[in-house]
Amino acid sequence: MFDALSDRLRKTLGTLTGRGRVSEADVDAAMREVRLALLEADVNFKVVKDFVARVRERATGVDILESLTAGQQVVKIVNEELVALLSAGDRNFHLTGNPAVIVLVGLQGSGKTTSAAKLARLMVKQGRRPILVAADPYRPAAADQLQTLGKSLDVPVFRAATGTTVLAIAKGGMDAARKQVRDTVIIDTAGRLTIDEPLMKEIADLTAALKPAETLLVVDAMTGQEAVHVAEAFAAAVPVTGLVLTKIDGDARGGAALSISAVTGLPVKFLGTGEKTDALEPFHPDRLAGRILGMGDVLTLIERAQETYDEKQTARMTEKLRKNSFTLEDMLEQMEQVQKMGPMGQLMEMIPGMGGMAKQAQAAVDRGDLRRVQAIIRSMTPLERRDPNVLNASRRRRIATGSGTRLQDVNQVVKQFTELQKMMKQLSGGRFTRRIPGMPGKV
Repeated sequence: MFDALSDRLRKTLGTLTGRGRVSEADVDAAMREVRLALLEADVNFKVVKDFVARVRERATGVDILESLTAGQQVVKIVNEELVALLSAGDRNFHLTGNPAVIVLVGLQGSGKTTSAAKLARLMVKQGRRPILVAADPYRPAAADQLQTLGKSLDVPVFRAATGTTVLAIAKGGMDAARKQVRDTVIIDTAGRLTIDEPLMKEIADLTAALKPAETLLVVDAMTGQEAVHVAEAFAAAVPVTGLVLTKIDGDARGGAALSISAVTGLPVKFLGTGEKTDALEPFHPDRLAGRILGMGDVLTLIERAQETYDEKQTARMTEKLRKNSFTLEDMLEQMEQVQKMGPMGQLMEMIPGMGGMAKQAQAAVDRGDLRRVQAIIRSMTPLERRDPNVLNASRRRRIATGSGTRLQDVNQVVKQFTELQKMMKQLSGGRFTRRIPGMPGKV
């Protein structure tokens, strides 16, 4: 979502970091580009105006302009102001009450039902026992979808007959939670195609009766400034405690994500980063700002890796690297594990300095480059995966035929693996670590 904005900001700020001292004119020129970049990303005009004014005021101070690292300091100021822009409201996720009640509200198509399931999965990971409540009596398909998602997560779903009121369904869900000793109730409310008075009254009555710990407004980030208008309307009528921005992995311009909190004062608490039930991230302003400015997001990358890899896998792979016994089988396993961590473009954006390569990495995945490599390795025998030295011409032709690829594709995979093995051997021999204090290696 932030690709175009990130590219523009990195290019603009790069002109400042590539020099020593900067002048006030240099800062003004950069701020004009930043302003245009934000406006083109569909960020609210008033938000852009205030943001650029704050950055310019700080960046043109005497201590900055006379510094030998002025460019880097201007980038630091932009990062700090971007974090401040995204940090409105109380971003803590409250789970008070027994059971704790979470109500999801929003328009139809915003992703409420999927977000409810994602939230349930997150609660399970935190050791809680959630129950999902399908409180949409107008669309049976919504309840069916929630029931399907709940079954895939092994989370119970409470639903009632069509014609029952939203409040009656919610109260029935509360009774079911107590009977089943569930400590978290996640209520998926009915939506509308547009904001209307009956919808707002329905939600207001529900929140007044249940007094939920969290009332989360689910908004589609791809609708741009319309998402901001929806948030303003809901905030004026319902005690919304936070926002869930969905479809953040889409190709929209990202302006809603950057301006919605600043305009409404509501904190963003979660980001929906994909369709699967594990694609929900707690929102961290500093991490998103880092991704946008190309500084990476190492903490989120580590968290995803910890979710994907267990200790035994890590220990086994570390031992293989130490003994220089890394095989094509291991290479295949690592590729599959990395894919579980999320889209390749997202992962590249989280690595400092690699944000500019995110598009190329995702394009390679979209072209099927990874699937091609996996198909080639899977077409090998166990012996061939363990020892590529046995891969003579006839074996390689057989693998190409079996994987539906060309002979040169097979040769390229083998060549890449051989180069990777050489690098692993150098690492295990300590050639790259001998200068690092505390690391074993040859002197």
